[in-house]
This record gives sequence, structure tokens and C-alpha cells, in this order.
Amino acid sequence: MTAHTHSRDGQSRVVYLDANATEPLRPQARDALLEAADMTGNPSSVHRAGRMARAVLESARDTVAQMFEVEPLNCIFTSGGTEANVLAMHGLGQGRRFLVGATEHDAVRKGVPDRALVNWLPVTHNGQVELDAFEAALAADESPAFVCLMLANNETGVLHPLAEVAALCQRYGAHLHVDAVQAAGRMAFSVATIGAQSVAISGHKIGGPKGAGALLLAGPAPARVAPLFEGGGQEQGRRGGTQPLPAIAGLAAALKAAVETPHDLSPLRNRLEQAAVAAGAVVCGAEAPRLGNTTSLALPGRRAQGQLMRLDLANICVSAGSACSSGKVAFSHVLQAMGLDTLAGEAIRVSLPWNVQEQDIDRFIQAYVGMAQSASPVLGL
Repeated sequence: MTAHTHSRDGQSRVVYLDANATEPLRPQARDALLEAADMTGNPSSVHRAGRMARAVLESARDTVAQMFEVEPLNCIFTSGGTEANVLAMHGLGQGRRFLVGATEHDAVRKGVPDRALVNWLPVTHNGQVELDAFEAALAADESPAFVCLMLANNETGVLHPLAEVAALCQRYGAHLHVDAVQAAGRMAFSVATIGAQSVAISGHKIGGPKGAGALLLAGPAPARVAPLFEGGGQEQGRRGGTQPLPAIAGLAAALKAAVETPHDLSPLRNRLEQAAVAAGAVVCGAEAPRLGNTTSLALPGRRAQGQLMRLDLANICVSAGSACSSGKVAFSHVLQAMGLDTLAGEAIRVSLPWNVQEQDIDRFIQAYVGMAQSASPVLGL
């Protein structure tokens, strides 16, 4: 498998560089998905078929828990990262005030119990949380806080200084919830090493199938979580509904493959950035630590929508930030929070998948440089 498809004559047709929207399915995940899809039993049934399905479910749970060093029963399977984040906020944040990073994904920004009562945490021009402002927010009220900060930003790849954040949370008795959807499978960490009490992951961002994610909880198991819906009491009564066994099996297989065969994509990302900067681009958040597969490229004077159209005509798939906005191309709240107001509508996100090839980078550079040097933007955008 490669990050692009081919025509019958062998010529490259589509270059896929939008991994942060969804990764290509890993072969290990496909195999696990198909094997589980052939199973008839419900994991909650007590007969033989049900027990066989339960064995696959618990094997997947053991795999995910081991990778992130939590107790297996503190791995709660969900439908994806959005549900995992919302379950954490509603199920663990009751009675707490919310401190939320200004650059969080909309799954968190819009999923908090009461947005009117959120204290939005400012970030630096490089996209990292301002630690002095964060500590001031923690100290401003003696009531316990529920802190939401992602490990790696989905648009820029910027990593928050979670070691310092976790130390401050511990000092002030705050719960630290980390959206690790983009980081899981792309960098080494555990729930303990980032100092979090809860962590959200998503299968399809790792190279697994869509439809499965997990909420990971620190401490002894089973940790108590108020469910969003009780259903039939699955997941220790913390998440009702029959578990999507094929998607869960694929999630575990994809995570195992990602961890056991890591790929450092930063050299390819750096080469791409160097060519883009030489053509006039600005790399947003370049001075901060970032995921090796992600770059946010702003081209002054060129709206993001026009850039996407131009690259799409060249059969190159990128995006303008999050892919969770009903296909809309709007100003990036992430870049606006970083103080890049003008560039916020002129930036595209390029995120390299696990199976990216050198020729994919060559194709992007050729198309991007040509676009940057073009005298007239597409459709005047």
C-alpha cells in the first residue's frame, strides 16, 4: 500500500497527505477487522459464540491498555475520539470548573457541559499554552478544576508542555484530561508519563477503521465514570451499547503495528517545509516541538480554499485544518488563537500518513511551488 493510488498505466493519480483527518487503513487492522466481522456472537452473550466474541474484545482491550500502561478495565471503548472526550468531560468533570485550551479540537470546545462557564486558556504565538496564565487560572478559584489540553494539535502538530501542565494540575488538585487523538501511534507516551488522569484516542487516526476509540483512565480499575447513556450496561456500566467488535479489533491491531514499527516522518516533513518556505510560505508554530508528520503552511495573500482547489486539481489531498466541520473551509480558530489572524484564512494543513513515499513529497512540492508562483489564484480566491 502507498499513500497514493495508480491508474492502469501505472501513472500516479492521487497523493493522500491528509492523515490527520484519517489515516489509510493498515493491513494488520484490515485483517483483524475482517476476522472479527466474521464472528456472529455478541460479546455480552454467555453462550459459546458470545464468549468467543468476548475473548476478541478483551484481547483488544489488553493490547490498548498495555500500550498506554493503564489497567485493562480502565480502557473504555467508545465510537471514537469525540465520544471519548465528551464522556470524560461529562462523566468525570461533574462539579468542576473547566479550563480549556484555546486551540482544542471542536470535539472538546463544543462538548464541554456549559460553554458559558469555560475559562479559555491562551496560547503563545507558537501555539503552546501560556503557563503563567494557566497557573493564574488554576489559582483564581479554590474550587476543583477540570483541565482539557491536547497532547498534539490537529492543525499544527504543536505539542503542549504537558510535564509542566501536569505538575501544576497536581499542585492545585486539578483533573487533567488529554485529547491524544493525533498523538497516539505517532509518538511514544503513556497515560502516566504525560501526567494525565484521562486520555482520549481514536482508531482511524492510528490506521485503524472508523467507528472505534477509547477513553483511558489512570489509577485502579474499574474507575467510576458517569455514563452518557447506560444502555445495557456494557463497559462496566460506563458506556452502554453493543461494542463494535470489528472496529475495536482493528483499532488494537493498528495501534500495535504503529508502536512496534514506528516511522519518523520528520525528515520528509522538513524537506516539504523547506521547499514551501522557499516558495513564500510561512510555517505556523515552527518554533515549538511538533509531531513529525504535521505542518501548517500559510501562503500570504492566497485564501486556503483556493489553495485546496488548486492542489485538488493536481490530485493532491490536503486540508485547511480540522476535517470535522461538514466540509466547510473557514478561518482557523487555532491560528487565530496564536495571533495569526491574517494567515488564519490562508493556511493549509499537510499531514503525512504512515505509508507516505518520497515521490508523494516530490509531487506535493512540484504542485505547491507552481501554485505559489502562479500569477493568478484559482477563481480569484
